[in-house]
Amino acid sequence: MTAPIPHPASRPAPVAPLVGTGELAAEIAAQLSRRLRGVRLHGPVSARPPAPTLVAVAHGSRDPRALPAVRALLDRVRALRPGLPVRLGHLELNRPLLSDTLAGLRGEAVLVPLLFGRGHHVTRDLPAALADAPRLTGRIATPLGPHPLLAEALHGRLLEAGFPREPGPRAAVVLAAAGSRSPRSARDTERTAELLSARLGGIPVRAAYASAAAPTVADAVRALTARGHDRVAVAGCFTAPGRFATRTAEASPGLAAAPLADHPALARLVLHRYDQVLLAPTGCDDESTGAATVAV
Repeated sequence: MTAPIPHPASRPAPVAPLVGTGELAAEIAAQLSRRLRGVRLHGPVSARPPAPTLVAVAHGSRDPRALPAVRALLDRVRALRPGLPVRLGHLELNRPLLSDTLAGLRGEAVLVPLLFGRGHHVTRDLPAALADAPRLTGRIATPLGPHPLLAEALHGRLLEAGFPREPGPRAAVVLAAAGSRSPRSARDTERTAELLSARLGGIPVRAAYASAAAPTVADAVRALTARGHDRVAVAGCFTAPGRFATRTAEASPGLAAAPLADHPALARLVLHRYDQVLLAPTGCDDESTGAATVAV
């Protein structure tokens, strides 16, 4: 005998599935967003302001390979962030010069130095360049070093040069930078060396400089060799080929990593520094921007 079908009014109400706190918050936020899109306060909703222009600041070099290397890096940055206006300016030796790039801009810009420490260019030259561009509202990002993404790029270039993934106790690395008389710049390079050492599993990484500071690359190689490290490679905090990168490679007793150029991790780091400025109300503030974490 077929059981009678209960009247709809007598059927038990369906039980809603349990919703976690995160899912509930997301649903509330989504509904609120949909409703707010239809609300207008004091007239029509204005269009979203354009993103500030990212101005990558390179040093410049007489080496003909330098400009193509920097342009390749910025092409990768544009590919990671389609629609973001990205411009290039050089401090010297190459065009466009930074002053010319800034003179052609209006609105807001973020200067991202393609440099690896807080030397004279970052602390003096970039603020002076912005002061000479009165029609532009500009902020300056932290230089590219130190940061784990920089260590990742350096590690990648070492592997490309033939450095072993499991280097062993006799291996060591000299990390070369351009060098600066600024103590803060030297500390930045030392910190980058520490990050690279951790990325390499703890093998020794000694900081050295191509100019204006000690030790030199040759001095650092000799110091490591005296400690029993006879497999010494050299990596360089250089965006592009140039005089310092060439000098560093020539001082290497073995492997020498290529300049960082368009390494994917370096492109991500450029965008990270740009994003940090947008999150920090005080612009280029070392303490506040250093704590920001942005996915790029």
